[in-house]
Amino acid sequence: MSVIVSPSLLSCDFANVQRDVEMLNNSACDWLHIDVMDGVFVPNISFGLPVIEAMSRHSKKIMDVHLMIQNPDQYIADFKKVGADILTVHYEACTHLHRTIQAIKAAGMKAGVALNPHTPVDLLEDVIEELDLVLIMSVNPGFGGQKFIKNAINKVEKLANLIENKGSSAIIEVDGGVNLETGAELVKAGAKALVAGSFVFNSANPSQTIQDLKNLK
Repeated sequence: MSVIVSPSLLSCDFANVQRDVEMLNNSACDWLHIDVMDGVFVPNISFGLPVIEAMSRHSKKIMDVHLMIQNPDQYIADFKKVGADILTVHYEACTHLHRTIQAIKAAGMKAGVALNPHTPVDLLEDVIEELDLVLIMSVNPGFGGQKFIKNAINKVEKLANLIENKGSSAIIEVDGGVNLETGAELVKAGAKALVAGSFVFNSANPSQTIQDLKNLK
């Protein structure tokens, strides 16, 4: 199976979102990664529900929504309504993580859990069989264009072992500082999905850059 590529719309041209979504529709990317920030859990504010709904109307790809917000439980139904196919919450933001995962699935979406750079993967041991996706943050969440944190590769390896040992079908996704070099190391370690923002949108040919990421082995 080729690498799943999920370009991050946090790095798109906000004045031309429809144009960039349509460019992605015509590319080889698999998902559209949408970062939702509340200015509290992370020090930035990004897309709200109306913007995501507008993106969804134009998108022909899977909507991969990453919630970097406090109290995500109260918005689960809202994100389903505006078109989310995968909903990822942060381990650090969920007091009752198992209940949150169950609520996401009950709403008809795939459930993911994200881990900040300092959060060890073994904390997911008791829920890994319930998950469709685990998102390893290879930068501190909140802003695009940050430098890749090398320890993410070790975390992917540990997580891949945990998934195998538990018989889970969870996909490992990585977000932050992804390019062809870091992407190759992450795929080798066990990552199945790569989020790339500035590397895609700042490249001379975004569609070719996406194809290059998909070809990593």
